[in-house]
Amino acid sequence: MWSLIWNASWVVQLVMVILIGASILSWVFIIQRAILLRNTRQAVRQFEDRFWSGMDLSQLYREVHDNPDPDNGAERIFRSGFREFTRLRGQTSDPDAVMEGVQRAMRVALSKEQERLEANLPFLATVGSTGPYVGLFGTVVGVMNSFRGLANVHQTTLAAVAPGIAEALVTTAVGLVAAIPAVVAYNRFSAKVDHLLAGYETFADEFSSILHRKVHAHQQDAAS
Repeated sequence: MWSLIWNASWVVQLVMVILIGASILSWVFIIQRAILLRNTRQAVRQFEDRFWSGMDLSQLYREVHDNPDPDNGAERIFRSGFREFTRLRGQTSDPDAVMEGVQRAMRVALSKEQERLEANLPFLATVGSTGPYVGLFGTVVGVMNSFRGLANVHQTTLAAVAPGIAEALVTTAVGLVAAIPAVVAYNRFSAKVDHLLAGYETFADEFSSILHRKVHAHQQDAAS
């Protein structure tokens, strides 16, 4: 294998270097995303257990504000929503205005969380979709060089053509080696990200309902 790579033309070698570099970078992102998503799922479960345990929301906000978890998207949505809720409730008595601001703050937090979870996934999709074609390009160049070399050979035999074609086919194999893990990882991570984002949206809706009841109850108490 190494002799085939070493004896290939510079174009084929350049294609292989690009594919190997893309494969290494893909595996770095794959490991990074796997660790991030695993830590995020664990952190979200722990926070939701605390949230639904009946703890006072003000106390929970103080705890997560003093010791924030960088991997916890649900916690960030909660902090953004409750901070905006507290600020607006002290400025206006209109419950609709309060809830509109709270929902807007949580949408912004959700959008930032989506960007964080989907980081580097486009690179995996690009490697998975283009890797085989880049490898095929190197194969085509290698086969062309092999057939051009036959012009200087008086007797065409399989032994004369086989080494060049073998060198060319290596790039196709390298392209597949780079593309297949990237495609599998992209599909798997995309499904996990979609599941997490759906959970965040559900949490934001439930939290918004709790705050909606809270602000209207406060208004009724003030009116009475």
